[in-house]
Amino acid sequence: MTSDGTKRTDEPVTGRADASVGVSEQLRQKHLWMPYSQMKTALPAVEIVSTLGVFLQTADGRRLIDAISCWWTACHGHRHPHLVSAVADQLKTMPHVMLGGIQHPQAKRLAARLAQLLPGDLNHVFFSDSGSVAVEVALKIAKQYWLNQGESARNHFVCFQHAYHGDTTGAMSVCDPVDSMHAHFKGFLLKQFPRPIPQTEQEFAEFSQFLRHHRHELAGVIIEPLVQGAAGMKFHSAGQLRELAERVRAERLLLIADEIATGFGRTGTMFACDQAEIVPDLICLGKGLTGGMLPLAATVATTEVFSQFYSDDPDHALMHGPTYMGNALACAAANASIDLFEKEPRLEQARRIAEWGEERLGRLRSHPRVRQLRCLGALVVVEIDCEPGLKPVVPRYIEKGVWARPLRNTLYLAPPFVISWPQLEQCADALQWVLDNLP
Repeated sequence: MTSDGTKRTDEPVTGRADASVGVSEQLRQKHLWMPYSQMKTALPAVEIVSTLGVFLQTADGRRLIDAISCWWTACHGHRHPHLVSAVADQLKTMPHVMLGGIQHPQAKRLAARLAQLLPGDLNHVFFSDSGSVAVEVALKIAKQYWLNQGESARNHFVCFQHAYHGDTTGAMSVCDPVDSMHAHFKGFLLKQFPRPIPQTEQEFAEFSQFLRHHRHELAGVIIEPLVQGAAGMKFHSAGQLRELAERVRAERLLLIADEIATGFGRTGTMFACDQAEIVPDLICLGKGLTGGMLPLAATVATTEVFSQFYSDDPDHALMHGPTYMGNALACAAANASIDLFEKEPRLEQARRIAEWGEERLGRLRSHPRVRQLRCLGALVVVEIDCEPGLKPVVPRYIEKGVWARPLRNTLYLAPPFVISWPQLEQCADALQWVLDNLP
């Protein structure tokens, strides 16, 4: 066992290589449609049969360090005993009940704890089952916030170049309309107003002028605080975020912070907004919320926003309700995950990963293929001079016992916070190997 109570991650991980008795591999591959993949030409998927700590165990007996926390979810590592125990205990009594007219203790407790963790008066928690839906809910709340006050023309949002907020229709509309995976849906999506994230005083002045000019048709502004993830881990500063929030507030618009990827310690603080000392009107949470155990997301509103729905008028109610919202198993996992943030040095561990990245990988700044190296919290990002795609990169990572995928022209590490120094070194060696062997 390690000092944090988890099983040693250098111990063997066991699991059956094939639980689908009587079903051929060819048949299984025929029916499973993989995400973000051209199925005709994609690399064969790596079959994982079990997980433990920082490791993924493959069907053919290899053990891979999960250097991206399975899309940034497994902040405590995989199958942490405290999370497993919490879900197992909940399973014995109540896996799920609808949250329509019924409540349960795990959801009530989690909502209260999130309200305590979040800055300011973000007090009212609406659960859903994916980050993309949490964004949809935030957009819907922002629109109805104004509608409930008699302002029906506020139908649009300011979003930002390089933004990514999810794959559902409303969320796609606030992604980058030109340089994103959703660009070919132009004409189908809702009209929004994409802008560059301002940097200079002149750009902020132009941003304020734009907000003022379009204020009558705007419901709000949505941003990924500090890190635009899917665009290639593009960073902006806490100072920029703070100034942007002030400009939005000055024009009396709602600010939505999409912290699905950045929340729960990934940037070195519990929430990225903490570094800018701002309180958005709505915040979207997901990914690390359950520590990678189960799907769960949340949209949290301030008391002021909630007050516009709290009415004797039934038409002022928020008419939204995902079937599995507030799932008891997922809420139990999330409560257990918050326990670990309270009891163990997760934020310190996240910050130390950035320090390690600067020290260990800083030398890569002189590599002929490297444009920039940047680190923040448990994120180490190496921007390179090409977009290599998966085929030249993923197999080379696997050769070195690491699971990672590039994002556009970036190679990045976003490991579980509990990763050890030797395991980080292995990730660094793998990243160097990939760099040195780029076509």
